[in-house]
Amino acid sequence: MNKDFSALSPALVWKHFAAICNIPHPSHHEEKIRQYVVDFAKEQGLEYTVDEANNVYVRKPATAGMENRKGIVIQAHLDMVPQKNNDKVFDFENDPIEAYIDGEWVTANGTTLGADNGIGLAAAMAAMEDAELVHGPLECLFTATEETGMDGAFGLKGGLLQGEILLNLDSETEGELYVGCAGGVDVNGEMPYEPVAAPAEGYKALELSVKGCKGGHSGIQIVCQRANANKLLFRMLLAIEEQMDMKLASVDGGGLRNAIPREAVAVIMVKEADVEQAKSIVAEYEQKFVAEFAGVEDSIAVAVAEAAAPEIVMGAAKNLIRAILACFDGVYTMSMSMEGLVQTSNNLARVVSDNNVVKVQCLARSSIRSEKEALGSSIKAALELGGFAVELSGAYDGWAPNMQSPILKAMLESYEALYGKKPAVTAIHAGLECGIIGSNYPGLDMISFGPTICYPHSPDEKVEIASVEKFYDFLLHTLKNAPKK
Repeated sequence: MNKDFSALSPALVWKHFAAICNIPHPSHHEEKIRQYVVDFAKEQGLEYTVDEANNVYVRKPATAGMENRKGIVIQAHLDMVPQKNNDKVFDFENDPIEAYIDGEWVTANGTTLGADNGIGLAAAMAAMEDAELVHGPLECLFTATEETGMDGAFGLKGGLLQGEILLNLDSETEGELYVGCAGGVDVNGEMPYEPVAAPAEGYKALELSVKGCKGGHSGIQIVCQRANANKLLFRMLLAIEEQMDMKLASVDGGGLRNAIPREAVAVIMVKEADVEQAKSIVAEYEQKFVAEFAGVEDSIAVAVAEAAAPEIVMGAAKNLIRAILACFDGVYTMSMSMEGLVQTSNNLARVVSDNNVVKVQCLARSSIRSEKEALGSSIKAALELGGFAVELSGAYDGWAPNMQSPILKAMLESYEALYGKKPAVTAIHAGLECGIIGSNYPGLDMISFGPTICYPHSPDEKVEIASVEKFYDFLLHTLKNAPKK
């Protein structure tokens, strides 16, 4: 396992990325990475500020002769998504990411890599450090806690940024320029349930599990129509409940709101005489799932095993099961103006029981505010009918494309000059911070781009080495050829 990045190009980018991997920085635990950036700014003799939202702002004056160019803000976020394989022993708050070179890629051993957005952060720091770089007035904005709520972007106040252009380095396909993104809203439900003493005799406890789903980013990968482990689990629960006396003891499915659920587990109780029938139903559904997701999922594993008898079971399982199944998940509508772009979607991200309460967490996205609100209301209604108290929170708007953008024109020319072809211009079904930042800085000219990153938000995450070099060269060329004021 080759963990030495010193031979990779561009050297400055990989130097900073290696350092970033060694600094724990999951969402809400960004103190160390923030200090790393502050120490860097001090060492470089650069002006810096840490604002009330824990964003870090760094400024570098224009090089001689470039003072007449529009100021550019390079923006990336400080945090990473902490996801690991179940068999991986790892503490994201204390352990360094075990990043290594795997052929033409850099990946991590059993965890997310954090190339989202560590490579963007590394590239911005490299640009600030690069003594040969020619650029106009340059700023860097490193935002806090993007992955779990875009806290830094929401907390960013007007008046801090001086530039007229913002380059967001949080996209994941080299050769594409993003000029728009989806907004989102969290839909969170809670349903208290009456704890009922589990049957003392005549019943067996079984653990049902769904594992092996690909998961991935709930915006970017939602178009792939991947399996949602929560949905699969509750389909089986309904089938069992409709055919026998079933008691639901607990459920634990999914993880982060912006990750498609890969695994889900439930503990049930059925009569001893029904155990074999329950196992048969599970086996039947495994075949159904494999057939339904053929060509999309290749490792779905459904299992049932005897479990330790619980002390209590839920008193309202019937309503819970139906509410979860009624909750929409996946692609809701496709864009009519841009082929292949998801317009509106929902991710049924989390279903978990704890302390006599079942909690559900969804993330609905849309580039159309009214449709986002409509889908959020629909999910809310479905859960409320099942007995949940539901709250919609954290709503943010998307970012509308500006095809007449001066920086878009300049970057199209730069890319063609470097690589002999034009990059693709598109929008993304994800919550880039551009929309939020733009709400406090109206008129800010924005583009998002980045290297090729596969399977972000999952332990399979990897970044293509060659694309990092192209991405950084493109960034430097863009800065050198920034539009004039």
